[in-house]
Amino acid sequence: MPISKTVFGGLTTYVVSELAPDEQPELAVVLCHGFGATGRDLVGLVQPLAIIDPDLVRRSVFLFPAGPLDLSGYGIPYGRAWWMIDLDRLLNNPTPELLARFRREPPEGLAEARQMLAAMIDQACVELGLAPEQLILGGFSQGSMVTTDLALRMAQGPAGLAILSGALINEREWSELAAARADRPLRILQSHGRDDNILMYPQGIALRDLLVEAGHQVEFVPFTGGHEIPLEVARALAALCGRGLAR
Repeated sequence: MPISKTVFGGLTTYVVSELAPDEQPELAVVLCHGFGATGRDLVGLVQPLAIIDPDLVRRSVFLFPAGPLDLSGYGIPYGRAWWMIDLDRLLNNPTPELLARFRREPPEGLAEARQMLAAMIDQACVELGLAPEQLILGGFSQGSMVTTDLALRMAQGPAGLAILSGALINEREWSELAAARADRPLRILQSHGRDDNILMYPQGIALRDLLVEAGHQVEFVPFTGGHEIPLEVARALAALCGRGLAR
């Protein structure tokens, strides 16, 4: 499947598309990677999506932006991040106080990452001739957090939000933002592994409950497994994207 690389809004972005140069996409699917992954980490998702729904891939363009932070100096060659995380402490010493702070506080760098992602999407939509309502926005792990933070603030769109193995952060502000757009409820796919030992299952449940209580349309897909994207989640993602095409 053809993969190219460009820059949108200052972010290196991997583009997967089967469209001819003169063809107009009907939908853009923007998926953001997790902490420490490469910018291409989620590109492989397009292959199962193409098998599940070939028409979706024929009519859409898939965009995979790389996070703004380079982690090669931290011993993670080619790794990128949206903001810094003390991953060792979070994994090896997840005290109740630390987890409560992780849930409650906006992480340093979140606002900057959100602004860069918004600029990336704005430029991509202009160049592709698409409106925000023709956008599926989502990500995995940290990538799902930055996309959730952005989606809750968007005046228009997206057509759908995919929160894959995410967690509740920035709780007070997200509660306010989610309630403020109750008249424009988001269509959300959220998945989480019951055995996730990086972002634990209750952290995902807390985010789901916040969104549901605010009136958003959440399809929650739990699965037996860890911090991953199994085939059943790929199927649900294909369905979410398909509904975006059928708007």
